[in-house]
Amino acid sequence: MKKFKIRKGDRVVVTTGKDRGKSGEVLRVLRKDDRVLVQGVNLVKKHQRQTARQEGGIVEVEAPVHISNVAHADPNDGKAARVGWKVLEDGRKVRFSRRSGEMIDR
Repeated sequence: MKKFKIRKGDRVVVTTGKDRGKSGEVLRVLRKDDRVLVQGVNLVKKHQRQTARQEGGIVEVEAPVHISNVAHADPNDGKAARVGWKVLEDGRKVRFSRRSGEMIDR
């Protein structure tokens, strides 16, 4: 199984495509398709049928973006950064930003 450096809850920046430069939080990681669902990015209009629980009409929902088109946002300045791994003294393996050296995992 692939080890992704981007996980649910991470803040990412879109690097290519129509939403280039936008940032948002990862809502879901679709590992099988190598895609991520980012809040407020790649919005598409969906025609939704009315049910007893929800109203019908045209709604905007996020569509998945390929994982290669997003980069992790640096914790300090929010710009795109690469992610590295390091093992701490207590044995935990954590992710860190290669741009600033700041730890991503707490």
